[in-house]
Amino acid sequence: MLKMFSTQISGLFKKIMEGEEFAFEDCARLLAQASIGDGTIYIHGLGEMQGILAEALYGAEIFPNAMPLYDENRTQVSLSIADRVLLFSRHSNDEEALKLAADLRRDGIPFTAVSTLVPSAGHSLDQLADVHIDLRLQKGLLPDDNGNRVGYPTLMAALFAYYGIKFTLEEILTEYEEE
Repeated sequence: MLKMFSTQISGLFKKIMEGEEFAFEDCARLLAQASIGDGTIYIHGLGEMQGILAEALYGAEIFPNAMPLYDENRTQVSLSIADRVLLFSRHSNDEEALKLAADLRRDGIPFTAVSTLVPSAGHSLDQLADVHIDLRLQKGLLPDDNGNRVGYPTLMAALFAYYGIKFTLEEILTEYEEE
């Protein structure tokens, strides 16, 4: 089972890498505006995506110029137009993510969102965000004995996207420093 999962996760990573190549670049450029200017990059993850924040702030290689969007009292920090937000959600139609996205848009705060695109009649993160990265994870990766799909690695897919953004941002910042 693990070998099949490994094969499937590798295929998912390849789909994300190939399908979102330009979005990684656009996202990194948007975030670089805060790093190069007077802003801060605020990161927020909903549900299991809170793991992204732990990696960004406390991992072996921290995300450049990043802070959590919410303080220890779960109050959103005060944002300026120089700041940027990087938002992670399981699905593009998550109600909490959509509310936050609408507030950011209303306040003129540029942001990027990372989530699985879910066809929806209503609003969607890809419509509200300046840049959206689709995790392309519509169902579990493996069939079980009952015909269901299991192995829905949203955090793994999001971490892959996170590193794509981080590496691209670091390349942009290095080029800027060399000029």
